[in-house]
Amino acid sequence: MTLKLGRRALMVAATAAMSFGTPVLAGGHQVLDSIHFLIPGGAGGGWDGTARGTGEALTNAGLVGTASYENMSGGGGGKAIGYLIENAESNHGTLMVNSTPIIIRSLTGVFPQNFRDLTLVAGTIGDYAAMVVPADSNIDSMADLLAAYDADPNSTAIGGGSVPGGMDHLVAAMVMEAAGKDALEVKYIPYDAGGKAMAALLSGEIKALSTGFSEAVALAQAGEVKILGVTSDERVGAYEDAPTMKEQGIDTTFVNWRGFFGAPGLPEDQLAAYQDAIAKMYDTPEWEAVRARNGWVNIHNSGDDFKAFLENQEKVIGDLMKKLGFL
Repeated sequence: MTLKLGRRALMVAATAAMSFGTPVLAGGHQVLDSIHFLIPGGAGGGWDGTARGTGEALTNAGLVGTASYENMSGGGGGKAIGYLIENAESNHGTLMVNSTPIIIRSLTGVFPQNFRDLTLVAGTIGDYAAMVVPADSNIDSMADLLAAYDADPNSTAIGGGSVPGGMDHLVAAMVMEAAGKDALEVKYIPYDAGGKAMAALLSGEIKALSTGFSEAVALAQAGEVKILGVTSDERVGAYEDAPTMKEQGIDTTFVNWRGFFGAPGLPEDQLAAYQDAIAKMYDTPEWEAVRARNGWVNIHNSGDDFKAFLENQEKVIGDLMKKLGFL
């Protein structure tokens, strides 16, 4: 199964003064004075890396003057969403990063809101999923992991930086199901964000980790972990040593989108400026450096295109979760 956004860059010129930052006229360079990024999870996870990487590119490219960041963990991401909605007017200078879990956690009732309660700004990148083990593990391939699971399922726990039935759990279930195992029998251990999950892996609390490919690349390059398999069609340039699931006989692919949302009622001129800054970012070397470093895929949808994608993904993921018994 593959979930991908359509590619389309939406360029919008912002010409009005705004309370959260003053955009310049079309043709100028800096688009915004500042952006505040709200991150619904802890440090070290995919949301954290996406927000900080985007802010780095926007500021280094001169499209945004300054970027600030706020981590707000809790409720599987629901705390940050609730905060953004309940304090909408004071958060018009804030962009919240999110991804596929906003669909999953709304479907499962982890929080009562969904993407329709927010202002849709843009989908920006895709991140493949990966199965990872410590560098000193005696497991060297997906075949080894499956053999260990067959020998002792209870001792072959797979962890992830999301709640049960969440993103990392769903990916682990998809992979194991595609490998011919009963996904509901897999022992999944949840952690609050990718950083804590990776720490649990390295300390030996779990046998393997289901995580974003971008979260594993730097540690794999440093020799701290081994990436057993990545959910891409082909090997990813950021770390070509990582084999795909498909080349190991596990016929499943998946790419997790990430993007940005504003508070409800965000004025149109502010929304246009955010979309303009993000659209311009893709043509900068500063963004390419961030993208390549993380192994992200450029996937850009703004406004109505973003909404259409989210509505389609809600149906596709809902059907999959029912099949796997999560709904």
